[in-house]
Amino acid sequence: MASTPEQAQDIPTDDLRSQLDGGLITPDHSDYDEARKVFFKGWDRRPLAVARVASAADVARVVTAARDTGLELAARSGGHSRPGYGTVDGGLVIDLSGMNSVEIDDDGETAWVETGATAGQYTNATAQRGRVTGLGDTGSVGVGGITLAGGIGFLARKHGLTIDNLLAAEVVTADGEIVQASEKSEPDLFWAIRGGESNFGVATRLQLRLAEISEIVGGMLILPASPETITGFLEAAEAAPEELSTIANVMIAPPMPMIAEEAHGKPVVMGLFAYVGPVGQGEAVLAPFRALADPYADLLRPMRYPELFEGPEPEPHFAAGTNFFADSLEPAAAGAILEQLPQSTAMMNAVQLRVLGGALARVPNDATAFAHRDRGLMVNIQAIYADEGERETHQAWVDGLADSIGKNGTGGYVGFLGEEDEESLRAAYPGGTWERLRGLKRRYDPDNLFHLNHNIPPADG
Repeated sequence: MASTPEQAQDIPTDDLRSQLDGGLITPDHSDYDEARKVFFKGWDRRPLAVARVASAADVARVVTAARDTGLELAARSGGHSRPGYGTVDGGLVIDLSGMNSVEIDDDGETAWVETGATAGQYTNATAQRGRVTGLGDTGSVGVGGITLAGGIGFLARKHGLTIDNLLAAEVVTADGEIVQASEKSEPDLFWAIRGGESNFGVATRLQLRLAEISEIVGGMLILPASPETITGFLEAAEAAPEELSTIANVMIAPPMPMIAEEAHGKPVVMGLFAYVGPVGQGEAVLAPFRALADPYADLLRPMRYPELFEGPEPEPHFAAGTNFFADSLEPAAAGAILEQLPQSTAMMNAVQLRVLGGALARVPNDATAFAHRDRGLMVNIQAIYADEGERETHQAWVDGLADSIGKNGTGGYVGFLGEEDEESLRAAYPGGTWERLRGLKRRYDPDNLFHLNHNIPPADG
């Protein structure tokens, strides 16, 4: 469905610009090169125009223009899509970043947020009231993107996924209509967008449940990596109270100032922690992790929840990666990780291990389009590199490691997937989820206008 030069000439961009409350940036604009950028490098695409929308009505106007002219349509909030789905050659881009308001209800129980807000912006705004919603682990990602993918973050074991705290969404559908989706209004659409990403429309506002959290015990603990340390970390995370969520990054230690110099270049487990129970009990909860080995760095402490999102944001680079769900990680697999990490020539690589369970597992698999509730572990493998020509080399290393430690066609988390074939996408929506999503795609977007995503094609017939 690539746009043609003839189509690009057909759309009157001046007319579209006059209809928008926001702005329309075309190639003759001084901000064009900045406006067409996305986070990851390697996507040097040149859209016909980038619409910096200011309202759901703006979004509807751009959607209608793309539909009526046959132009390809991309939409982005934070622009962190690894396959570069937030931009397009010759088509229209909806840039939601200017729509970033956060409105907390008077009782402090819920908040409405526009989907162009980042996780950091939203968290800082709600934390002023001592309230938060779990939104991943990186401050610069867009609220819209992470929520529609599911949202696996620092509060997953205690408060569930982001979608488990989504109460309603304002969505612009393929016919240019602005609808509200919730359990009571458009319930099928509400089911689909909770894990089905942007296949069914452009979400412009979300109503999210807030948890009362101010001070936590969290931060980073860096341990020497061995098969025993890796499996011990995962066992301790599984045994911990669900108030604790962890992320274990198994990697070669970079020369970072917080890491002891003797550890530079050695394999480490860089653990990230968020304990949201009583602060006075934090030391006891974290003790089993500290007991695994003498740490290279221990930065665990009481802190305000938003501090988890502070610090330097990752630099945009090229990235190869994949992920999958598992029930556990065997010692042999931990050994394979340590054996294969040094074989990569990437500037940085890591295997990220997230123990799941708790609140997210108490939701039935078929309650939302995220259908991996019964899996105990998510494995995410990434290689970061600087030379675009090395893409195939690094992706081959990622795929080889994934297969050797147990991927074997198991489903992955769409929020971390790259460009995937249909077989891999089907595995991301197991059971009857894939076919139900295809049926709803036919209902809400039969012409597949919203296809620049991990695409779910409309059902046949």
